[in-house]
Amino acid sequence: MSAPPPLSPGRVWAHVGQPFAPSPYDVAVVGAGRMGAAAALFLRQRAPALRVLLVEEGGLPNEEGATILAPGVWSRLGLDPALHPAADWTRAALQALGDVGWESRPLVTLHAGAAPGRVPTLEALAPWPDSLALVDPAALPWAELDRDAATYRPGHAALHAAQAAIRAGADLLLNTRAAPQPGGRLCLERLTVTNTHQIVTHETLTVPARAVVLAAGAGGPGWPNARWACTPATPAPTARPRTSRCPARRRARSCARGLTLRPQHGAYTLIPPLHGRDPHGYQPAGGQLTGVPTGLRRETLEDLVALMDALPVLATDALHLGRSLADVPGAWLALPGGRPEGLPTFEVLDEHTWLLLGGPQADTLGLHAAQGLAEAVAAALA
Repeated sequence: MSAPPPLSPGRVWAHVGQPFAPSPYDVAVVGAGRMGAAAALFLRQRAPALRVLLVEEGGLPNEEGATILAPGVWSRLGLDPALHPAADWTRAALQALGDVGWESRPLVTLHAGAAPGRVPTLEALAPWPDSLALVDPAALPWAELDRDAATYRPGHAALHAAQAAIRAGADLLLNTRAAPQPGGRLCLERLTVTNTHQIVTHETLTVPARAVVLAAGAGGPGWPNARWACTPATPAPTARPRTSRCPARRRARSCARGLTLRPQHGAYTLIPPLHGRDPHGYQPAGGQLTGVPTGLRRETLEDLVALMDALPVLATDALHLGRSLADVPGAWLALPGGRPEGLPTFEVLDEHTWLLLGGPQADTLGLHAAQGLAEAVAAALA
């Protein structure tokens, strides 16, 4: 049997000076982050006959916040064993994309009480004695350790996935806002930016699409506004605290009550547990940085105060609060409504529209969810 013919590469429209003539597509993917770009790639690999358009509001890599400034953390720690195969599949898929900065980094979760599988904190941290500069083992004496954990660069994953999708035949439209319209159409606004950073709409176009995949991260749930919850309820920036005091050998690490210490630029960004949807009308307050209102939710401050005994570094001047969206990794997260565990997932919104969401487990399971969506969309259009 002869081998199938090689796939022809797709086209790229990188700026508004390149004429773009709207034509029908089978699938339009809105958002060229790692999950959206991967979904476009998997669609072309699974169903090469489908015409696929990948639309991105900015450039490549587009990932913001934690997904471009801080490493992604791949780990099975705390994951339901039934999901381990999906996590392993995602790990292999990430590494297959190319150089994504993959680096083995053991992950330690600290707890106040004993439970099956936990070991003494001093024993778990023995290979990294400098870690004790952050933690009081008397306050958090028990630990879980994942020696197979690793970090990688989600921005590199997004870039490589988009490039592979183009090589596989998907078209890419950059600097373009997109919004789904009734009846399987996509409204496109091609953008340019002035020297004062003002966004100008160059032209508005409509593209027919048999299926539209919303993979726009936290912006995605705002479009359907149905069964999905977004944190916050509207796309408003929220601040993450940060500590500048950390040991020389950094490891991705989390501790009791869900607080995560994520290494970034010689310091740690602190990611407290999610408290669910922000109250209606909530707006961050507390200062202006780069023109963006910033502030911390009361629940976040309460979490930090409760952990100061366990993490003495939080009670020092190393703790910084109130940064802008541009400075803060993971400034806001989108989570499927009714799924507090925040597992990556996809959902059919109507006969033409699909929603693809990441959430806190996107580092470990995101590409597997993108593959599942690609299979479901390809089957629906067959």
